[in-house]
Amino acid sequence: MAVTLLLQQLTVPPGQRLLIHNLEWAEFESVLEELGEHRSARIAYSHGTLEIRMPTPEQEVDKELLGDLVKILLDELEIDCECFGSTTFKGENMDSGIEPDQCFYIQNHARMRGKRRVDLTIDPPPDLAIEVDVTSKTQLDVYGNLGVPELWRYEKNKLRIDLLQGGEYRQVTTSPTFPRLPIRDLVADVLAQSRETGRSPALRAFRQRLKQLLQ
Repeated sequence: MAVTLLLQQLTVPPGQRLLIHNLEWAEFESVLEELGEHRSARIAYSHGTLEIRMPTPEQEVDKELLGDLVKILLDELEIDCECFGSTTFKGENMDSGIEPDQCFYIQNHARMRGKRRVDLTIDPPPDLAIEVDVTSKTQLDVYGNLGVPELWRYEKNKLRIDLLQGGEYRQVTTSPTFPRLPIRDLVADVLAQSRETGRSPALRAFRQRLKQLLQ
């Protein structure tokens, strides 16, 4: 006998994820509609597999810090961008959908200026996406399917930078978005300092350090 469960009956604890298999695209769209936009949980969908994950408070703090750090980098380097946060990116033709922890349009910022909705049939994927701690195979598959060129993965207090090459992500030591800077070391220092002195002092110190590096 088949058993049908309502999403309201399911609970995903912080730091955990729920996998639902054999889900058609129309069913995925229905799940998104039922979940709504005002929620903490984030989703990743790839070729029939839906992942629903609930971030921890620590992950939320870290992703906000990383987002602020990137904004400071772009501001000090006078690089224009559009920040789309945890926007839902999905494409039926790619059979994929995802909600990053943070994401930015940098090279393609002009194409996204003024937009409040993303349509991947005409819009490019974000140039840089950020994920904190939980980066599963489903998530990686989706980012690859959508063609996101640069992915930052902050795991176990370390930043990993991956570039999409030949349809697969490969780890690199330098971000092509910020080639002159030791991004991994800077991120590690800022996140560590934020735990000791707090978010605002850590970010102010980072901005001053960055000014010195750019002189």
